[in-house]
Amino acid sequence: MLLAEIVSTSNAVAATRSRKAKVTALAECLAATSRNELPVVTAYLSGTLLQRRTGLGWRSLNDLPAPAAEPSLSVEDVHEAFERMSQVAGAGSQVERKREADALFGAATEAEQAWLRGVVTGEVRQGALDSLVQEAIAAAAEVPLPAVRRAAMLAGSTVVVAGLAFDGEEALAEVGLVVGRPVLPMLASSAGSVEEAMSKLGEAVLVDTKLDGIRIQAHKSGSEVRIATRTLEDITSRLPEVAEIVSGFPAESLVLDGEAMTLGPDGRPRPFQETASRTATRSAADAVVAPYFFDILHVDGRDLIDLSLDQRITELDRIVPEQHRPPRLVTVDAEEAERFAADAITSGHEGVVVKGVGLPWEAGRRGSGWIKVKPVHTLDLVVLGIEWGSGRRKGWLSNIHLGARGPDGFVMIGKTFKGMTDQILAWQTERFTELAVDGTDDWQVRVRPEQVVEIAFDGVQRSTRYPGGVALRFARVVRYRDDKKPEEADTIDTVRAYLP
Repeated sequence: MLLAEIVSTSNAVAATRSRKAKVTALAECLAATSRNELPVVTAYLSGTLLQRRTGLGWRSLNDLPAPAAEPSLSVEDVHEAFERMSQVAGAGSQVERKREADALFGAATEAEQAWLRGVVTGEVRQGALDSLVQEAIAAAAEVPLPAVRRAAMLAGSTVVVAGLAFDGEEALAEVGLVVGRPVLPMLASSAGSVEEAMSKLGEAVLVDTKLDGIRIQAHKSGSEVRIATRTLEDITSRLPEVAEIVSGFPAESLVLDGEAMTLGPDGRPRPFQETASRTATRSAADAVVAPYFFDILHVDGRDLIDLSLDQRITELDRIVPEQHRPPRLVTVDAEEAERFAADAITSGHEGVVVKGVGLPWEAGRRGSGWIKVKPVHTLDLVVLGIEWGSGRRKGWLSNIHLGARGPDGFVMIGKTFKGMTDQILAWQTERFTELAVDGTDDWQVRVRPEQVVEIAFDGVQRSTRYPGGVALRFARVVRYRDDKKPEEADTIDTVRAYLP
């Protein structure tokens, strides 16, 4: 299959808001794919690469060769090129990687170059989420969607089950939970309050403390323990203390879902970045990470994913000691649940996750069975610069650079492109073109610090990346504040006050 067919499908999906039309376009492309190309095509239609890292980034893709006049690249050509780039290492690797990238992009048409840049930088904004691709696989292969979703959950990958779907429903049914093979995590939707979350579930709920750590999945088989992240990366070697704790649990085989986080001497959680740093490398060996498990998927030969949450919790409590379970509450009383949530936040945690006690495990997509509730903070900041978008946002100014008031001007504390509707993108493209100053380049525009924007965020962490020494977590645009002047923006001291 030519890459041009992927790009055409991606553009068609991006051009419509209709879920049905998106699924139809994706299904038509999948149905026309040969079996040997199916894993690559499935990944590309999801807007991702099969390679975890390519070594390419925005700056390395600024200066591209002239595009080809006609499409000639196949998906296999592209996959092999990225595979070669992912394996380049050692002396001269940058030169070799650039040579490979220039060859690939030089063989691509203008539309293909835009798509390739988007997939490398994770900005293929077509709205083809994993759940949509699963629907398309079911439609193309003419198999039930629940069978595709369940197989993808248990295999830990939609790409893996794409080929099985074309072998029929029986092939999908053969995919089971395998201890040692991570499964896709169950995800939570959001609500503004505990009461709102409880009203959606309409029954007794379990209110779990939402810990500010990293999601982990622990697999135990005999004396062997494996720890994986929510992206299914094996980090067992980086968390030996967690593996040792799990190895002591009274079961021969286990699959547990939970969080890992660092704690201070006072028992309060440390900032998220400390946990992230500790789990990214063993360099911070003095930072001890503690595991907390809130669900159990398998124990001693029994798969528990189809059991209700209250049944799974009974098994969890039997296996996992209380000190390795986050505080929780089962209740039908909204006021009691609100008090529990307030106490969790006071104790330094992110918030709570409200869960329906009678519901089974539903992984790989955001459903209504788990609903997270956490406080939302906002700041009024000033836009210091903005970057040109790619993919669906090509031609629009997109990623804004955020600044807080400092003693001698504005101090940059982060960037965001989240929360922007098409209307906001169009408005800010016109607005910041007017505010542009000299010294811009092909991808970044410096602007006069005059426009105030209200930004929502989940927290603040220390950072050496930005001059202010801090960075916002999960920043997103709420609205532009034409009613405020730059001198009314929040100060860097106000931002730092949010540090844990």
